[in-house]
Amino acid sequence: MRPVLRLGGAPLPVVGRARVYACGITPYAVTHLGHAATYLWTDLAIRVWRNAGVPVELARNITDVDDAMFDEARRTGLPYDQIASLQRFAFDRTMASLDIHPPDHEPTARAAVTRVVELATALLRAGHAYERGGSVYARTAEAAERAGLDRAAAIALAAEYNDDPHDPERDDPLDVAVWRAARPDGGYPSWPSPWGPGRPGWHAECAAMVLSTFGSSVDLHAGGADLRYPHHAVEALLAERATGVRPFARAWLRPGTVRSGGVKMSKSLGNLAFVDDLLTRHSPAAVRLLCLVRPRDDDWDFDEAAFDEAEAGLDLLYSAAGRPGTVRDASAADEVDAALLDDLDTVRARSIALDSGGAAARRFISVLGLA
Repeated sequence: MRPVLRLGGAPLPVVGRARVYACGITPYAVTHLGHAATYLWTDLAIRVWRNAGVPVELARNITDVDDAMFDEARRTGLPYDQIASLQRFAFDRTMASLDIHPPDHEPTARAAVTRVVELATALLRAGHAYERGGSVYARTAEAAERAGLDRAAAIALAAEYNDDPHDPERDDPLDVAVWRAARPDGGYPSWPSPWGPGRPGWHAECAAMVLSTFGSSVDLHAGGADLRYPHHAVEALLAERATGVRPFARAWLRPGTVRSGGVKMSKSLGNLAFVDDLLTRHSPAAVRLLCLVRPRDDDWDFDEAAFDEAEAGLDLLYSAAGRPGTVRDASAADEVDAALLDDLDTVRARSIALDSGGAAARRFISVLGLA
């Protein structure tokens, strides 16, 4: 009988393969440590499942249709799809440098435009959306309730994530645009639809890509903690209302935010720690250890001095792995597996590995990809 991974305190048994979807990058900036931490935790969940004998199928999208992409194209004078291609290549190279497993599926928002039209059509037919002025809006105020937010907090977050809650065409400020009518000035690319030319909404893109890749639900949906609302909550509601199947995701993996100087890393603030720069000074294993051996859901501050501790921690693990085996070798290695299956508890698993050494340390190094 295969061991069962627990996430958020609840068991997540899998029949056949585990279906994992990870929110991917908007490819207009080089990968920073916050991106890497999310994909490293996703990679760890996959490694733990595979170590337990569970096959995993991973989809990680590319959001290459996005207003931020179009704005970057205008700023640089380059076509938006050329920027996306260049940044996607750089991102894949960085992920490979960190020994993160490549996805089995890599849907792109640009290729999913037709799927978003289908999603909007399904929502309209089910009475969960309305068309106005060439845009299709979904009724998604319930997403805020699901996320445990009051209306004021939800509206503030919607504005922060460019959901435009003050758009007069919306019945409710917390409704979202599944399909957005083309701008009168033609400033952004557009595609044909039954409601006229336009472009897909961000939350609808992810919902459509998941549904077209895996069907009506996934076993695990991964993404940064900052995406909990509005993105994840709205994405799930759109998919569930279009298909009638709930839950959209059986479990969520949302690693804590990586901050710099107490503030979330962002391009606009210029406080990003780029992974490629870090890898010129530190080993990939040290980056993995720094990001993964900590309480997963906690926000944390990046401090480059912490890499010295991470490198020293690697030396301790390698030394422990080289210690002679004992009669407890097999059981100690099983204890490492059990800790990782219990909510990806890397802190406890490392403690067991260092205390027991031998096979336990080797198992920890192997599953965490620190070799």
